[in-house]
Amino acid sequence: MKVTVHQVARRANVSVGTVSNVLNRPQIVAPATRDRVLRVIDELGFVRNESARHLRTGVARAIGLVILDLSNPFFSDLMRGVEDTAYEAGYSVIVCNSNEDPAREESYIRVLEERGVTGMLIIPMGPSSPAVERVRARGTAVIRVTHRITDDECGVGSDDLLGGELAMGHLLGLGHERVCYVTSASHIWPTDQRREGALTAVRKEGKSDEMLRDISVEHLNVAHGRDAGERILGLHPRPTAVICANDQVALGVLQVMIRHGVRVPDDMAIVGFDDIEFASAATIPLTSIRIPRYEIGRIATELLLEEADGDPDHVHQRVVLQPELVVRESTI
Repeated sequence: MKVTVHQVARRANVSVGTVSNVLNRPQIVAPATRDRVLRVIDELGFVRNESARHLRTGVARAIGLVILDLSNPFFSDLMRGVEDTAYEAGYSVIVCNSNEDPAREESYIRVLEERGVTGMLIIPMGPSSPAVERVRARGTAVIRVTHRITDDECGVGSDDLLGGELAMGHLLGLGHERVCYVTSASHIWPTDQRREGALTAVRKEGKSDEMLRDISVEHLNVAHGRDAGERILGLHPRPTAVICANDQVALGVLQVMIRHGVRVPDDMAIVGFDDIEFASAATIPLTSIRIPRYEIGRIATELLLEEADGDPDHVHQRVVLQPELVVRESTI
């Protein structure tokens, strides 16, 4: 049978309240008593009932993380930053995959609130979310990640405008005049910002916006990248370079070019975004815009826990990390 807190208290010859303090506020228990209780917990194999504790206190030692696509390595790296930071602070992380579906995103936000999480980190579909505003209005700390941030909230992301400018500036410097941008049909904020950054580089060179053509895909993954690659080959005149909204799409485009005998980078240069591990390991290593994914997750979690603590000195921060151009064989 499952060991109870009362059994631990009897074996250690202390009160149930002392056992509770050892589990929840060990710093207030005398070291000798604390050690004795911990030794009994280990001997009996006691496991704390976190659900019961949550019912008593109304507080869960957990934070929620809602991401767009669990299969995307970008979010895996970001999640590591979240999980490492939460673990060090004594919190667990409940991960929810919206799969780029606004209805699913709203459903998960509701579920996390019902679970009584300490706070939520959300990588949202769009610029605004009634579900997020409702949760925040009811007192749950919420931080949006890699998205547009208002003055009355915390947020963490990268400078996607600069990232797009770096990508296009690199291609312009190589002499490309016809560039295709493969983006999300859902108009996700970072991908739209990357396009605007690319246009900024075009305009700085005094060139026409028409040199940048768009192709939209339903999901930013390898399969839809292959579809984009086939569509790029059918354009007239054919572009000489492609900027992809992420590396997964770029890998799909690269596969199509190799299959059709299009020389990369001689006939078609390819730039990705995020610089995931697979970018450097591709058959033709990808030039990519490196985004500090782990750091985004770490900083966002630190801000969330600070805000959730109700620190009176807490000031909303908008942290924008800088991207970096990583040049590889897909462009030179």
